[in-house]
Amino acid sequence: MASEPTPAAAAEERIRLEMHNEARRLIDAARSAGLTLRLLGGLGVREHCETQELCERDYSDLDMIAPAKQARRLAALLSSFGYAENYDVSTATANAELQFVRPCAHGGGPAGDPTHADDHIDVFLDTFRMDHDIALARRLEIEPYTVSLSDLLLSKLQIYRLNQKDMRDIVTLLADLEVGDEDAPGLINGRYIGALCGDDWGLFYDVATNLQRVDDRAATLEVSEVQVAHVRDGVMRLIAAIQDAPKSLRWRLRARVGTRKIWHNELDGQE
Repeated sequence: MASEPTPAAAAEERIRLEMHNEARRLIDAARSAGLTLRLLGGLGVREHCETQELCERDYSDLDMIAPAKQARRLAALLSSFGYAENYDVSTATANAELQFVRPCAHGGGPAGDPTHADDHIDVFLDTFRMDHDIALARRLEIEPYTVSLSDLLLSKLQIYRLNQKDMRDIVTLLADLEVGDEDAPGLINGRYIGALCGDDWGLFYDVATNLQRVDDRAATLEVSEVQVAHVRDGVMRLIAAIQDAPKSLRWRLRARVGTRKIWHNELDGQE
């Protein structure tokens, strides 16, 4: 018989649910206003996962993406929900990203105190920019609440230094979903991921490296043998897709240099 969750664990689960519901509420409001807003990150994975215990973790903010041409209208919409724009972020990123904050709306501390200083929404405009850049402006209508599953997975596979929470997100997606060769709701498009990797050697290198890590470590996570087999089947399909995809001249020239030159964006905190 399962034990009752501790008060702290119950509070954490309530906050996760509140953040997830807030993301959906904002996306629905944007849709009603004729705007496009989609969820990324760990909460995007949670939107699709069935293996809930694997993707249950703390979420520090909402990661979202919207078309750049809608940025000002989106800012006005978020303002109506109590969020104020942090203009330092738009200045630092040359208007490639926006950040919105409001006082924490999540009680749960002693005497109902706020859980943290404030709530954050980080909004990428047109392009997801982390270790690699992934253009998404034309791909935001595939899923109703998140970026496409292919792009959600790719946002994790593109990470130069993969941490445990991102590994768990990748395994969650591959344990629950199928790898195919087209864009469709509920499907990971291996052909699309292969095409992007076939034009960018750096992206190819990090995606291939992380797929191998997932294959090596999937069995160490809290998933069944059947799920591990499903994950590894998805990994093999994706490796085949990126290996078999035609390689551009740019890819072939960069491949000659290899890791002798940095192949990813240098982010704060990376050596």
